[in-house]
Amino acid sequence: MPLIRRIRFLRPPSLLSRQPPPRRLMSHFAAGVSSTVSGTSKSRLRGIVFDMDGTLTVPVIDFQEMYKAVLGEEEYFAIKSRSPIGIDILQLIENWSSDERRRAYETIADFERQGLDRLQIMPGALELCGYLDSKKIRRGLITRNVKAAVDIFHQRFGMTFSPALSREFRPYKPDPGPLLHICSTWEVQPDEVMMIGDSLKDDVVCGKRAGAFTCLLDGSGKHSSSGFVHIDHKPDFKVSSLAEVQSLLERDFVLLP
Repeated sequence: MPLIRRIRFLRPPSLLSRQPPPRRLMSHFAAGVSSTVSGTSKSRLRGIVFDMDGTLTVPVIDFQEMYKAVLGEEEYFAIKSRSPIGIDILQLIENWSSDERRRAYETIADFERQGLDRLQIMPGALELCGYLDSKKIRRGLITRNVKAAVDIFHQRFGMTFSPALSREFRPYKPDPGPLLHICSTWEVQPDEVMMIGDSLKDDVVCGKRAGAFTCLLDGSGKHSSSGFVHIDHKPDFKVSSLAEVQSLLERDFVLLP
């Protein structure tokens, strides 16, 4: 494994986001727990950043219905056909008029409020966070949900992630800015951090652009289909549950505070 010169942040994360650091391993996309770390060499890991909805919490928001409500059914299917890995609804509405954008955010907020009423912790999340705490590994959170949802998550499940960045933080995923901001706050390099999430277009792309390790949570196996073979950003690891992450970390990484 080639050595990489470590460079401390000399500029704000917003500038660094345009120049992601070099990656330390090639990506591989396979079923089950997978990696491309070869031989017995292990990379060091000092922090993990999680997505929230669908990663730390059980998916309860019907995103397809939400997108249809915002875009209209015909426009939704037209956009979906051009973007098989997912629709970036927040990016789409950025260019709308202020009134259209306000109505869209109201619709999104309504779906999110309904989701909060049914919020459930993802199986394996408490155990994984307990393990990370025992190793003194930092835990951060990046979500495209609102800060109020993050606050409720923290209060309801007694778990704290710091920093915890919601969509009020700009730029939001898949821009690498939030992840680079967390790395700067922790005073660690991006290649000492892993991004874990259930979205290829948001979590994996964010992690890849920042130069971090990436782990896709694919509980349903939907990302194992042939339609995802030729995607641009492939995760370094893929798991079907959070319960698999601990063994992945122990196998491929040296965990350092």
